[in-house]
Amino acid sequence: MAEALDTKAYRAVGQAMNRNPNLVTVPCHRVVKSNGEVGGYVQGENEKIRLLLIEGVVIRKHKVLNLEKYLYQFR
Repeated sequence: MAEALDTKAYRAVGQAMNRNPNLVTVPCHRVVKSNGEVGGYVQGENEKIRLLLIEGVVIRKHKVLNLEKYLYQFR
C-alpha cells in the first residue's frame, strides 16, 4: 500500500490499518507482507488466517501460497 501511495511511510500505513474502525467495509485482513507471510491483524493473526481461508486463500505455515495469484496491482 505504501508503494502504491508513493511513500516510504510503511509503518504509518500499518498503523492506519491497525486503527481501522470499519473492518467489514475496509477489509484490511487481505493485506499481507510482500513475502507472503500473513502478518499482524488487530483481531489477531489466527482470525486473519480464518478470514482469508473463508475467502479461499491457501495458507501454509502462516504464509500465503501462490501469492502472485492474489496480488492487486494499483498501477
